[in-house]
Amino acid sequence: MSDVEDRLRESLPKLTRLGAVVRFDLGGDGVWVVDARGTSPSLTEGDDGDSDPACTVKITADNLIKLMDGRLDPMLGYTLGKIKVAGSMGVAMKLVGAIG
Repeated sequence: MSDVEDRLRESLPKLTRLGAVVRFDLGGDGVWVVDARGTSPSLTEGDDGDSDPACTVKITADNLIKLMDGRLDPMLGYTLGKIKVAGSMGVAMKLVGAIG
């Protein structure tokens, strides 16, 4: 397991109220999809195209770890282009509140 996978798995219990699918595009480090539509959120590696995410977050693996550790402010990261969001900004804000 990678550090990113470990960290995302640790945060799954915090995402039970998200009610959406979120795709993390980590560029060369891969793609992770969190499906938090049910009572037990799941994490899968890769994107089979069936996930239909409400939100896609483009971020490097390093910056995702920094975001989860609280070392990267989400608004500053977004403003500086370190975090790019496609889709629902409401879901993105809920996500940051849960994992940040």
